[in-house]
Amino acid sequence: MMVLPALILFFSFHTFPLMQGIFYSFTDYRGYGDWNFIGIENYINVFKDPRILNSYQFTFKFAIISTILVNIISLTIALGLNSKVKFHKTLRGIYFMPNILSILIVGFVFKFIFSVFIPEIGQSFGIEGLAKSILGDKDSAWIAIVIVGVWQAAALNVILYLSGLATIPEDLYEASGLDGASKWQQFRHVTFPLIAPFFTINMVLAMKNFLMVFDHVVALTGGGPGRSTQSISLLIYEDGFTGGQFALQSANAVIYFFVIVTISIIQIRFLQKREVQM
Repeated sequence: MMVLPALILFFSFHTFPLMQGIFYSFTDYRGYGDWNFIGIENYINVFKDPRILNSYQFTFKFAIISTILVNIISLTIALGLNSKVKFHKTLRGIYFMPNILSILIVGFVFKFIFSVFIPEIGQSFGIEGLAKSILGDKDSAWIAIVIVGVWQAAALNVILYLSGLATIPEDLYEASGLDGASKWQQFRHVTFPLIAPFFTINMVLAMKNFLMVFDHVVALTGGGPGRSTQSISLLIYEDGFTGGQFALQSANAVIYFFVIVTISIIQIRFLQKREVQM
């Protein structure tokens, strides 16, 4: 009886809408009015729509690059914070702050930086490469989204890596030091193998979150210039709710759900296999 209210809320706001979306993906429903069953036509049209394919291309490029960068940066920061440096506890709090800030607010702040602050500096010092906002260039606007996404996502990853580093006994470092192991050898043969499960968690969570990128794109570019930075989540929202393609984007959402689940399962199995080999 105590679980029942939570179960009802979960079913009402998660499971039932999910089932509705799957149901409407087999219809020609536009979000209003009448509808008819059309079978798997929407699923076929998903692979024929160039806008959808472009959004997949951008999202995967963004997610792969951001996942790699955020894990390299966060692991480096975690190793620094785990060492015996002054004010390391205060620094841990400072590095975690981006995670508690609103993504939209952070996005709007960085939009001002990329659109006004940096171009003014470029104009003042005569640096042509910085004189124009990269948000207005369809070939480089995605870089700004990567910068903001990695900057904010690194906060949580740092905490997870620090949790992993805290589980490593100091005796192992002392023993390896007596055997003449360098810092790099200690990291390669002691530190990384022991935090491999935390690396797996961070890789899977980072990839999943970056594949679902939405707020960063809305705040920085709105999917532009043109549709060059339109993520899949943003495309589903815009064309599904305001573009009269509710059924088509419902099919797109179902496909993308299975894509994310498949990628996560592949990551987990591959990385866990690497853990055993280490």
